[in-house]
Amino acid sequence: MRLSIIVPVYNMAHDGILEFCLDSLLNQTISDYEIIAVDDKSTDDSLKVLREYEKNHPEKIRVIASENNRKQGGAKNLGIRAAKGDWFGFVDSDDWVSPDYYEKLLNKADETGADIVGCNYNYTGTHSFEKGEPGKNNSLEQSGILDQKKYKDLILEPGSMVTKVYRREIFFDNGLWFPEYMFYEDNCLGPLTMLSCKHFEFLDEDNYYYYQQPDSTTHHIDVKKCEDRMDSMIIFIEECWKREYLQEYPEEIEYRFTELFYVNTLFTYMIGVPFFKKKLSFLRLLREGILNCFPDYQENRYFIERQDAEVKKLTRMHCKSPFWFFWYYEALTCYRKLFRRKA
Repeated sequence: MRLSIIVPVYNMAHDGILEFCLDSLLNQTISDYEIIAVDDKSTDDSLKVLREYEKNHPEKIRVIASENNRKQGGAKNLGIRAAKGDWFGFVDSDDWVSPDYYEKLLNKADETGADIVGCNYNYTGTHSFEKGEPGKNNSLEQSGILDQKKYKDLILEPGSMVTKVYRREIFFDNGLWFPEYMFYEDNCLGPLTMLSCKHFEFLDEDNYYYYQQPDSTTHHIDVKKCEDRMDSMIIFIEECWKREYLQEYPEEIEYRFTELFYVNTLFTYMIGVPFFKKKLSFLRLLREGILNCFPDYQENRYFIERQDAEVKKLTRMHCKSPFWFFWYYEALTCYRKLFRRKA
């Protein structure tokens, strides 16, 4: 089997979303591939839709029904264990791909001998193959035989996992598995797959259609998701230490951890969680986490170069006093909303 396409599915049996995804995968211009759709204990008719597709396309589609809700990482792991392909691809069940998506990626792999091949997003809000807004994932400068400079850049900017194909050895030879029972599993595994790769190639084309639906799980922020992102990055840092990546790329890994575990989580929490649900205990936990792992994160050269002055000021304030940070941030937000309203 040339390719295994792994599709984690949870509650997508509405508005034809799941069908549009599966149809795009069935209409690929290559022939030697399988689609492994993993239902992650959906509570709607997603499994029923998948079984119907499996019945109508038994030569292409295999359905796995998870006994419990393991989140996307757990569903992907079930798919990896069942996959027969020499190459793996991952597609979210509310997205779709162009008909020649996998042909182009695999041809690039054949031409170059790459271990991983990627391309760009295409952001869209309609179910069609009309091009929407392009979204950059990687760059041509990152591609080729990987050296230390490219590894550093790929730690900082690994790109999305769904816009790539992977040799199966990337996972099995390196013991790579997605974190389970949590969101943001790609935050952990994305950089680890790139560090396990010797040759990465990139197509500067936006052939993966990333559907922007307002009710997507990525648009709903709560404390659990913030904690999941923190847990995912703790697993990432532990894996980097165990595999001796942290010793080789300390600044890059420190910044990647700081950016996702701390900065993104802090401001996602403050922006996305309603005022009456915010807790000082969470802000204290976040401060303890970053200071225990990297107390001098503000001295990291990537933090200095990439974060703006306001982020630096607010994170200093948060690490000094979560209490004063909370009230300052809320007052600042109210002031800016009032200013915008007057304007």
